[in-house]
Amino acid sequence: AQYVKARFPIDSLRQDYPKVDGVIAFTHKSGCGVQPGEPYVMLQRVLAGLARHPNIFAYVMVGLGCEGHQIDRLRQDQGLDRLLPGESVPVFLNIQQQGGVRKTVEAAAAAVQGLLPRANAVCRTVQPLSKLVLAMNCGGSDGASGITANPALGVASDELVRHGGTSVLAETPEIFGAEHLLTRRAVSRPIGERLLERIRWWEHHVRTHGATMDNNRSPGNKAGGLTTIYEKSLGALAKGGSAPLSAVYEYAEPITAPGFAFMDTPGFDPVSMTGLVCGGCNLGVFTTGRGSVYGCKPAPCLKVATNTPLFTWMHEDMDLNAGTILDGDETVEQMGLRLFEEMLAVASGKLTKSELQGIGDEEFAPWILGPTF
Repeated sequence: AQYVKARFPIDSLRQDYPKVDGVIAFTHKSGCGVQPGEPYVMLQRVLAGLARHPNIFAYVMVGLGCEGHQIDRLRQDQGLDRLLPGESVPVFLNIQQQGGVRKTVEAAAAAVQGLLPRANAVCRTVQPLSKLVLAMNCGGSDGASGITANPALGVASDELVRHGGTSVLAETPEIFGAEHLLTRRAVSRPIGERLLERIRWWEHHVRTHGATMDNNRSPGNKAGGLTTIYEKSLGALAKGGSAPLSAVYEYAEPITAPGFAFMDTPGFDPVSMTGLVCGGCNLGVFTTGRGSVYGCKPAPCLKVATNTPLFTWMHEDMDLNAGTILDGDETVEQMGLRLFEEMLAVASGKLTKSELQGIGDEEFAPWILGPTF
């Protein structure tokens, strides 16, 4: 896939197809080693969700041919051949059937070349806010995260939900100890119980690997002033605002209903965001106190600094500064509404700092469960 992408350098591509953002290669390393059962189904959800993502015009899917995770099975189980009106017919290639790497690259590049004129013909149209599906993550958190950027994002999340959109919180290990604050907001008992079931799954999962749920503060978290996982969890939960919890999704499960929701993902940022994006999120907001430089494709991702020194020092990577709250220049509410307006601007075509730097091609990281044999 990377060899195919190399055939379409962005500068020359935009000369011929100015409305196309680029050709991107999403690669993963789990097709041959994926185990049956939950790991297999999870990878299917990830790849099918990426294929159907609204920010992707068309795709070419390439497999080896003898791997455990077969393209034909994916097409059948996930209905990838059932197209909506106007969707481009996907191209599926098998390296062994094509006759090797070079022949596969040539076939894939020819397929992409044939799709580019149609992609370039697509025009922007006005869309309702209800079409926005927001992914929320935090990484490199510090002592200010829970009092500046995260609650400001909570305000923006509530505002999006108020307009009929969808906002999705994630990172299950990072709400541990504060999950009761979410369950009491559940719109029904089954939804609250589903969240608790995911917590129990995690407790069993980490015990299996000799770990615990109450010890995931990183060295950067500690240096930034976070003292316990409970302090970190309370701060992380602030991203979820105050809207009712309307749904709980498993990793990369299709997000089907508007409102505020939770998706079960690890706390590791690329893996978490991959699940959210493949579930259908088309915009991301990422808060950071230590300076995460995460970028995301195909969903643009705004990065919000929790403090002014970070924003000043890493201004090429940070989109917004929530340190203005600590500085006394803005309230949480004012900052949250400013973030909401920036979200709308990005959804309307404004480039994020990571997009301007071309960051985001390497962050596709499906969650890999189970042993690799």
